[in-house]
Amino acid sequence: MKHSAGIAGKLFHTIGKNGINVVAIAQGASEQNISWVVKNSDLRKTLNVVHEAFFLSPFVELNIFLVGIGTVGRDLLDQIGRQQEKLKKEHRLKLKLAGVANSRKMVFDREGIDVLTIKNKINQSEVKSDLKVFCRTMVEMNMFNSVFVDCTADEKVANHYLYALENFISVVAANKVAASSEYSRYRELKEMAAKHGVKFLFETNVGAGLPLISTINDLMHSGDRIVRIEAVLSGTLNYIFNTLSNDIPFSKAVRLAKEMGYAEPDPRIDLSGIDVIRKLVILARESGYRIEKEDVENNSFIPQKYFNSSMEEFWNTISEMDEEFEKQRLLLESKRQKWRFVGVMNEGKASVSLVVVDPGHPFYDLEGSNNILLLTSERYNEYPMLIKGYGAGAAVTAAGVFADLIKVSNI
Repeated sequence: MKHSAGIAGKLFHTIGKNGINVVAIAQGASEQNISWVVKNSDLRKTLNVVHEAFFLSPFVELNIFLVGIGTVGRDLLDQIGRQQEKLKKEHRLKLKLAGVANSRKMVFDREGIDVLTIKNKINQSEVKSDLKVFCRTMVEMNMFNSVFVDCTADEKVANHYLYALENFISVVAANKVAASSEYSRYRELKEMAAKHGVKFLFETNVGAGLPLISTINDLMHSGDRIVRIEAVLSGTLNYIFNTLSNDIPFSKAVRLAKEMGYAEPDPRIDLSGIDVIRKLVILARESGYRIEKEDVENNSFIPQKYFNSSMEEFWNTISEMDEEFEKQRLLLESKRQKWRFVGVMNEGKASVSLVVVDPGHPFYDLEGSNNILLLTSERYNEYPMLIKGYGAGAAVTAAGVFADLIKVSNI
């Protein structure tokens, strides 16, 4: 310590950002030692934090608590399994799976759960899933550099983000519910993360693996101002309209989108425009605008009766739309035009609607389930920034979650 500025600051900053309260501090005039007192329950965590920060640990360790091992969660685990050794070797980052839960069971292991055996561990577990118990256990395990990962679409899971952040645990969410909920709740989560020096990341909420939110954040942090957003944000709807043909009517295209894993569990969330509204609200908020979902004008292209029925009735009756869509499709084809479901935010005012685009429009050649964003800012004014790529699918969404995990680690 002697003649080395910043040692004490680094020490207590490292301890504090992991939520450890220091009861007492003592330092001699010789500058050769420093002593501090913490609660006995924080002892293991304090030792690990200090060892990693200063001298003993060869790795930066990230302790992951994952809820949801469906399509996205499974792909995330596969990607972690493939990358673990490379991250340890090249970046000194050790990813440790400390807790996992699905809708039925959950399992914890302070030493880490092998991603290759997680399916067996979950099946053999005698502990029934309980979100409150899962989150309480996550906090009581008191592990440093912990992150709560939500790979569900469940509002009940999103309701536990604040608890995690309050306890100095970062949150990475594929779940759109929290970031698109009431503006006051969104701000509370962002402010709690900032207050406690942890991360609340949700890049995949909008464009799966596309860097849309992070790009907006970078522009905002550098002093730019977002003026207008124009985007195709539904991989599902883009897939449907790109798939329509003489052989594939509208109802079949919707079924294919569901089978391909692009659509929400209830595809009517995509068809109603609600999913695009959520995404547009998130982008607008990250751009500095106070906006609620109810503020977005929704120009729906599907009659309301299909959203009021049961799922079974929806699948039985949606073919009624085929004839009209085919008639309009042939008309567009004759004019070399295409459909795109577009979200627009201009100076805080937002709308979503099905529009017709001509050849030469940036959205015209958007293939498959891809997404595209045109971003106009004070800097990017004459020529808007364009971001384009895969916007749906479990693999790219999992990759986006994985990228957020790496950001939490700060490597």
